[in-house]
Amino acid sequence: MRGRVLAAVLLLTLAVCGCGDTPADPAPAAEDVVRVASYDFPENQTLAEVYAEGLRRAGLAVSVEHGIGTREVVLPAVEQGVVDVVVDYLGTASEFLESGAGSSSADPAVLRDELARDLAPRGMTVTAAAAAEDQNGFVVLTELAEQHGMTTLSQLAAVAPGLVFGGPPECAERHFCLPGLREVYGLEFAAVRSMPSRAATVEALLTGQVDVGMLETTDAHLLDASLLLLRDDRSLQPRENVVPVVRTAVLERAGERLRTALDAVSAQLTTFDLIRLNRAVAIDGRTPAEAAAQWWDGR
Repeated sequence: MRGRVLAAVLLLTLAVCGCGDTPADPAPAAEDVVRVASYDFPENQTLAEVYAEGLRRAGLAVSVEHGIGTREVVLPAVEQGVVDVVVDYLGTASEFLESGAGSSSADPAVLRDELARDLAPRGMTVTAAAAAEDQNGFVVLTELAEQHGMTTLSQLAAVAPGLVFGGPPECAERHFCLPGLREVYGLEFAAVRSMPSRAATVEALLTGQVDVGMLETTDAHLLDASLLLLRDDRSLQPRENVVPVVRTAVLERAGERLRTALDAVSAQLTTFDLIRLNRAVAIDGRTPAEAAAQWWDGR
């Protein structure tokens, strides 16, 4: 909404001042702009920029709305026509819609088809999933892991009652976070702290404010040898391939050009790409848009 208002103000200003001797090309009508939204964490914001650039290269007008919120906010926004595209993750999106659905299959193609079936009545279409995958990961200091002989989440159970856990606010309600850790691994922590960002989680781990932190498995900070990702030895986490979700009405209006552009990005995107994109933002200090541009320059 804010983007449409700003666009209207800009057009009105240009009309009043008559700036320039040569009239500029008319801006696309608001209904012709594909609005790509992101969730409220950096990797997803970078993915939104990657896919948005793919749409631009296909000749589509695009705007990007960053950090709108969690899935509880963004998916309804797509359904209600506030935004048009969000880049999601197969297992978590499926679980959000129906408990147990995220773990219904280890085959990403089956999960994608089931997600598409569930979202179709809500006016949303699921396009092709990428090979790129990012799961929830649970991390400790390497020093702590060595002290207790831990490499897996199963081994964490014995010491968890004396440890502090840190993760995003929604972790307390998400099956693939704290509820799943309790159910699948029997993990109970001495305390749980809500972290405002993944960067804050890393800082809390390194400074001893928390002992176990939730980070994505593609988080660039895991390149730090002082952090250890514990192995999910009982397969709590589902397949989490990156997958765009599009408002069906926009897909129908834009035609095959929109779907083809999204599918073309998904066909190129790998898990290693996610790690490099995350490193560009978290370690090298680039913005999501700059990281996406760098990725495209390497195509």
